[in-house]
Amino acid sequence: MDKNTLAHTSWNCKYHIVFAPKFRRKAIYGSLKEDIREIIKMLCERKGIQILEGELMADHIHLLLSVPPKYSIS
Repeated sequence: MDKNTLAHTSWNCKYHIVFAPKFRRKAIYGSLKEDIREIIKMLCERKGIQILEGELMADHIHLLLSVPPKYSIS
């Protein structure tokens, strides 16, 4: 089974998150795309969040994350 455990719980929390810049400006491209990818990886590693899937489009970012229940998604 695809479950994780903490001290008193077992969990399987997966979230599909979409980030979109204001007015859907086509700002995610070129070297900025690589920088954003590295920043997202670094932040997820720091919090212990697993990136299951991710895609950077020209005007938005899709992420499928496995997030421990101790963190609020907002």
